[in-house]
Amino acid sequence: MRTRPPFRADHVGSLLRPPALLKAREDFAAGRIDAQELRRVEDEAIRDVVRMQEEVGLKSATDGEFRRNSWHMDFIYRIGGIEKAPGNLKVQFRNEQGVIEFTPAALRVGERLHLKETIFGDDFKFLAEQVTTATPKLTIPSPNMVHYRGGPAAIDRSVYPDLEEFWSDLAAVYAEQVRRLGELGCTYLQFDDTSLAYLNDPAQRAQIAERGEDAEHLHLRYIKQINAALANKPEGMTVTTHMCRGNYRSSWAASGGYDFVAEALFNELNVDGFFLEYDDERSGGFEPLRFVPKGKTVVLGLVTTKRGEPESKDTLKRRIEEASKYIDVDQLALSGQCGFSSTVEGNALTHEQQVAKLRLIVETAEEVWG
Repeated sequence: MRTRPPFRADHVGSLLRPPALLKAREDFAAGRIDAQELRRVEDEAIRDVVRMQEEVGLKSATDGEFRRNSWHMDFIYRIGGIEKAPGNLKVQFRNEQGVIEFTPAALRVGERLHLKETIFGDDFKFLAEQVTTATPKLTIPSPNMVHYRGGPAAIDRSVYPDLEEFWSDLAAVYAEQVRRLGELGCTYLQFDDTSLAYLNDPAQRAQIAERGEDAEHLHLRYIKQINAALANKPEGMTVTTHMCRGNYRSSWAASGGYDFVAEALFNELNVDGFFLEYDDERSGGFEPLRFVPKGKTVVLGLVTTKRGEPESKDTLKRRIEEASKYIDVDQLALSGQCGFSSTVEGNALTHEQQVAKLRLIVETAEEVWG
């Protein structure tokens, strides 16, 4: 069994919001309760969900991202220099029934980027106080998401006439955020990043090219950006990255295996582990894992979080065995393919199904790795 993260049985981070929390968020938005009361309800929900994670046997615990509307925008809007802009971003997601849109407020980089506060610092401290057996894990969007979501058009060129200065400031903001999290005792940090998975999709690369960027090499810039953010990461901190092709109300945004980015991604990205979506054919085969060097862990996201029907242990074990043809089984671990609730709305499954899937991950990992 692994004593350091990522663990043999792990999970991506977000969890279904309980009804009481959803109601409190509605009441707060309508002015029926104040911020203090909302925080109290959040605190109680997080205490319960940490207990749940430990009871099913997980060695890592998150706060379920219960204080956020979305996995990334809540963080991005708190970076100094970024503000909400008029209108909405439009991201198309697909499922078996058709197309739905995720429409967060647009963003604008209107002044030099800077860190005004330790983002989610108080949230992490509260989480750390709740765990008893698990390692507290904080999830934040990777720096690439600041650029991928808004694109060059979101950056005021009077502020950044040279985009290299934008990239430099962005790296500095993240490096300082990581340093401060280390001071708070964070030893398990995850950079969530859809961009590096989206860029495997030719349709996504076409969209990037249409906005005037070098779509064939953008993943190299993004790898460089994460490495700059982690150049001086604190001693003893494990950093992983999670990559998926979209997860909004059980829908997805992109397709394609990891082949396009694999060689550079696995060999050049300076993280300790990779959480990889692998729950259906949209993610491609395991062949790209041949590029993963020794010393890195791949957490196979074989258990879908988009549907409630449970996977069979035999199927999961067979797929782990298939992956081990390309990478040593000792470098592998198991998780869900994404979070259960990347946005406050959550995926189309019940709390009981969510718990059953987490327990399935733990039991399967114990049977595979001991």
